[in-house]
Amino acid sequence: MAQIYLLVAGVMLCSIPACSLGWNLPRSHSQENKEVFQHLEQMQRIPSQWCLKDRTDFKFPWKRENITPIQMTQGTCHHHLMLQQIFNLFATEDSRAAWNNTLLDKLLSSLHLRLHRLEQLKKDNLDCRDLGLAAREYFHGIHVYLKAKEYSACAWEVVRVEIERCLSLM
Repeated sequence: MAQIYLLVAGVMLCSIPACSLGWNLPRSHSQENKEVFQHLEQMQRIPSQWCLKDRTDFKFPWKRENITPIQMTQGTCHHHLMLQQIFNLFATEDSRAAWNNTLLDKLLSSLHLRLHRLEQLKKDNLDCRDLGLAAREYFHGIHVYLKAKEYSACAWEVVRVEIERCLSLM
């Protein structure tokens, strides 16, 4: 039981602005991220504590202290890339089989809107190759995990919580 409280405390701490990657996006983008986060929360089908044995470290590739000044200037690119990967993850047939399709459609719609707005912000050359490689490796690990767990309900719940964590760090 103490593990659950530590997990909740960790999520709460990482949800505060001081723990985010710190890229300055307009306030409207913050509201849109909140909507995506809320849709993910609504998708919860089983209590997370039932899936503690299935937890894994997906090795989220960024921590605030590891971000270089050059990478900070690529914030919009990074944000877009991560949201695109989240969209791709939840737009699969395996995801459709696992989640309530109405809630999943709301999540995908919010992600699509968010991606569209970020594309409008892109300036000149926002090539984030190094960040892109790290993001693709991170999401590849998530896909491998889901496949190894045969797309079980607990595996999807673990991934849902991981994506919430990912969003809270963005």
